[in-house]
Amino acid sequence: MTATERAVELAVVAARAASNLKADEIIALDVSEQLVLTDVFLIASGTNERQVSAIVDAVEEAMFKAGAKPIRREGKSEGRWVLLDFGEVVVHVQHAEDRVYYALERLWKDCPVVPLPADVTEPPAGATEA
Repeated sequence: MTATERAVELAVVAARAASNLKADEIIALDVSEQLVLTDVFLIASGTNERQVSAIVDAVEEAMFKAGAKPIRREGKSEGRWVLLDFGEVVVHVQHAEDRVYYALERLWKDCPVVPLPADVTEPPAGATEA
């Protein structure tokens, strides 16, 4: 079993919203074979608590416009690791330090990566990387 088309569509919506706020290392994993609760984990990083919070707000707004309402939200007050559960998609927005420490990609390395559009995964033209 693989992630549903709707789950992939919502993951792209969330990824674009995160990307628009300069989230780093955006990746989507198809966890449908491993979990019965959700199809896709979307993981993104922010460099500080304020950015993490802004990314979370943007993702929630974009997902609402796409017809997805959060079932659960955890960690927003701390701004270090926020989990947004939309049923088919669970979005993890982590502070960059926590992302390295918890290494969710390593924990879920057996799950296939969901391809995301280039406008989400690549820096904008003319952008310089530090």
